Amino acid sequence: MRTVELLHHFSTHATPLGLPRGGEVSWDDAEFHRAAWAADPEGYLLTALVPGARPQQRARALLQALAASWAGVADGSRVTLEKATRAILFDLPPATVLTVLLALRRLRANHKHTTRAVLTFVLDHPQAPTLIDARRPTLVDCFEHALGKATARGCARRIAEGDTDSEYLRRNLLRFGADPEQTRARVTALYGPGVPGVPVPRTGVAPLDPEREREPVITSTNRGDVAATLVHLYRGGPEAELRPALGRYLAEVTRGLPPMPGSIALVADTSESMRGYGDREWALLSQAVALRLVLAEVCPRLSVVEIGAGPEPTDLAGGLLDALATGPELVVLVTDGYENRLSGDLARVVATLPRLGIDTPIVLCRSMFTGRDDLTLRNPAPALPCLDFWHQDDFAGLLPRLFAHCADGRDWIHAAVRHRLDHRLEGVRP
Repeated sequence: MRTVELLHHFSTHATPLGLPRGGEVSWDDAEFHRAAWAADPEGYLLTALVPGARPQQRARALLQALAASWAGVADGSRVTLEKATRAILFDLPPATVLTVLLALRRLRANHKHTTRAVLTFVLDHPQAPTLIDARRPTLVDCFEHALGKATARGCARRIAEGDTDSEYLRRNLLRFGADPEQTRARVTALYGPGVPGVPVPRTGVAPLDPEREREPVITSTNRGDVAATLVHLYRGGPEAELRPALGRYLAEVTRGLPPMPGSIALVADTSESMRGYGDREWALLSQAVALRLVLAEVCPRLSVVEIGAGPEPTDLAGGLLDALATGPELVVLVTDGYENRLSGDLARVVATLPRLGIDTPIVLCRSMFTGRDDLTLRNPAPALPCLDFWHQDDFAGLLPRLFAHCADGRDWIHAAVRHRLDHRLEGVRP
């Protein structure tokens, strides 16, 4: 299965898992997930961690990974799968994770990795004390499914009788928890009276896509540090101070990203409409240039074709043809979406290319002022895949979706996600 299709599905299909009382687990894209897992288990789960994947899809990926056998998976890949499943356990809202764990119980999934994941959630999750109060019967069901009812209740009884470190407890329970004292306390709470009326936490403890803090009013200079610094430069700010700052901000954005070996051609729209005017002057252009600078840092084989400079109108079609002449693996059109010269020309050229035997992937990237811009008249080639961005934070999800069109994109995405997993302080490391 192509990485492009996988990313698109993960970011667009939002139907929640269904788990009717006494019925079977319901997920309308189960075959899609099973096929993706069968083709490449490690790559499948890493792709689910790419920024922008919907929580409903990460829940499915968690269910698929924990329900499936890991027989035949290499040791190195097992380590990655363990990290990825733990990251999703701590990323998703606890109520969603509980739905997945109940689905595993309903499916009678009893693999060793399933047991470890369930017990990690019950024994190590920082929100477990609140969850035990709020959903105690459900957590007891999950706990007893993981250990077996007799073993789980035997451990609880021994703890209640004062056993703290017997061979039985170590072999059957304590080895699964990060902290023996915490493990004993949580098992005691599981089989205690509970506290009625406690609400379930609404967010995970270590979100993979942290919720952004936004200013109440969007301006040209509060959409990320790179674009803000560029705006100050365009307005005539002191270069001696701003240039070094720009370098530092770029380094922060690209830190940990592996180099992308593929050849990419960027068509950069620098027209007057990109510059804008009034309060929004430089906003779209600065964010587009920020993306261009990030691509230049990550892609050693990036070539750039500028269009729209000076009095000439925007000629996206001409820029596309010039970019294709460089023989790239991917062409990225970065524009505000307004085609000022021969409107419709880009769409006609795009439609003609396959007839000429040119099948180079082309992606349209639209620079916006906010995430709510009206784009009705800003799609010059509806047949092209389109990615939108307005804030520097959007680059984390945009780059994988661009590079997925390249031959080396799959490996780049996996390397970037592995680096991210290795440097997460919560949710990955026990």
